[in-house]
Amino acid sequence: MSEQKKLLVIALGGNALLDSKSKGTIEEREAAAETTAEQLVPLFQSSEYDVILTHGNGPQVGNLLIQQEEGSAKVPPMPLDVCVAETQGEIGYVLQKALQNAFDKHGLKKQTLALLTEVLVDENDPAFEKLSKPVGPYYTLEQTREILKTKKWVFKEDPAGKGYRRVVASPKPKSVVQTSIIRDLTNKGYIVISVGGGGIPVYHNEKGEIAGVEAVIDKDLASAQLAIDLKADLLVILTNVEQCYINFKKPNEIKLRDLNLDEATTYFEQGHFTAGSMGPKVQAVIEFVQSTGNKAIITHIEKLTEALEERAGTIIHQ
Repeated sequence: MSEQKKLLVIALGGNALLDSKSKGTIEEREAAAETTAEQLVPLFQSSEYDVILTHGNGPQVGNLLIQQEEGSAKVPPMPLDVCVAETQGEIGYVLQKALQNAFDKHGLKKQTLALLTEVLVDENDPAFEKLSKPVGPYYTLEQTREILKTKKWVFKEDPAGKGYRRVVASPKPKSVVQTSIIRDLTNKGYIVISVGGGGIPVYHNEKGEIAGVEAVIDKDLASAQLAIDLKADLLVILTNVEQCYINFKKPNEIKLRDLNLDEATTYFEQGHFTAGSMGPKVQAVIEFVQSTGNKAIITHIEKLTEALEERAGTIIHQ
């Protein structure tokens, strides 16, 4: 990282790369990535930041799991860590291509690289006993009952009333295995796409070897861990709303524009942010601010430029 630039880790949601209402065709994925790339161009035109991008994979890995189940009679299904690796490569390719085309279109002499990234977890994490991470599409109650006749999946109802989704283990990230490589590439001026889908979940087995584990890591927590490992100056988590709220979509709804660490922690502990959506984002920025003393932002991608100038989004600080 150059001395005059600040290091920014920016987390894209899986829905920024595949709309939840889409069928999931490659044309839809590429169109979404192109839109996202264009929205990020002003950030890359600025000389203020070195940028690392991360992204989710909830819709994509869910779709892949469906394909695996449907084709299991003909092709052996892969475990979750391999599915995360597959979607990391798929999304990384689509996003890398879209970004490079946007750079060329706007005359930006930049290059981007999607890096297959492993994230270390604890194999004894209680998350393996208490499944919580939603993946894949929404189902009706009737559809879940039909699925459970043939599959040993676990479903949970969406807090917003959208239906039911499959849930899988989501252990807490301990460290990003490729941190030093990401740092070196960023120092050389490359835009690195990393910890896709929360990173490929791995642990050290009894032989001390790296081994995959059946899980999906939350991408916001993994992004925060990467930002902590790199001592980033700023963490930005992009979502589908401009800022955080308490009493969201209720008559007494309150927008949260500026939060110190105590306020953010209090609201989080009081349960104002749902576990399947805003909860992990707030938890991630709390951990980042606690560990580094630096600021974090939660906002919509359309408000990114304003949020970096602290004119939009929710700013969380010491």
